Amino acid sequence: MNKTIFLCSICNINSGTCKEDCKFCSQSVRYKADIQRYKHKPMEEIKKEALMAQENGALGFCLVTADKGLNDKTLEFVCNVAKEVQQVAPKLRLIGCNGTATVEQLKELKKAGIKAYNHNLETSEAFYPQICTTHPWSERYETCQNVNEAGLVLISGGIFGLGESQEDRESMLHSLKELNPTSVPINFYHHNEALELQPNPLNIEEALGLIRLTREVLSEAERIMVAGGRELMFGSRQEEIFQAGANSIVIGNYLTTAGRDMHKDLAMLAKLNLEVAKSVN
Repeated sequence: MNKTIFLCSICNINSGTCKEDCKFCSQSVRYKADIQRYKHKPMEEIKKEALMAQENGALGFCLVTADKGLNDKTLEFVCNVAKEVQQVAPKLRLIGCNGTATVEQLKELKKAGIKAYNHNLETSEAFYPQICTTHPWSERYETCQNVNEAGLVLISGGIFGLGESQEDRESMLHSLKELNPTSVPINFYHHNEALELQPNPLNIEEALGLIRLTREVLSEAERIMVAGGRELMFGSRQEEIFQAGANSIVIGNYLTTAGRDMHKDLAMLAKLNLEVAKSVN
């Protein structure tokens, strides 16, 4: 078990405005989920969240926008946010998560201080049409390739519990291996009654097995992160994710769902004699 755990926090700087039909996502306007929706989170609120993340040991701070991809206005907004956050929380490593992006757009983010880019494959190429019809899986894969070409650190993973088969899960992991991401965020589907998908069918043992499988297939990845759905999926057994191979977690809230109090996660790590990472390559 890795004794040093990398902490990341996410900030939903634009919420609930996406027009795509991803069946797992409450941020799509199509499903009318009961979530907060706003075009731009106020800058002071973003900086407050960044400071809180830094003070609680997070090294990664992910700036997330709810659209299919980057356009000129979104790119400008993310770049402005990145510059402001660096002024108040210089220890944070900024991550962009803004959908489909070209090499040129990614290079602009890099100039603004973004160090890494998160774009998940979500599931296998074969299963993807079952959960999204408004854009193809190939666009997701291509954006990950663009991240590598632009010289940003690639963060890419997926979601388990969407109704996919074990073959789909293995296929996604092997596709990720081709892209050679530095960090692999693994999410467990958190059901919202407004969405068309059935609740996550996985049990805890199956979920732990999928973390072990991810670590096995993506053995070269520096970090296997357990992200969205951790609290709901593992409940009182969250400590076991580290024995299964995870060495990174998201602390604080997620995009549209509440996470566990940061201090409880820090107490869990201390109880397990796990150190919080103080630096990142």
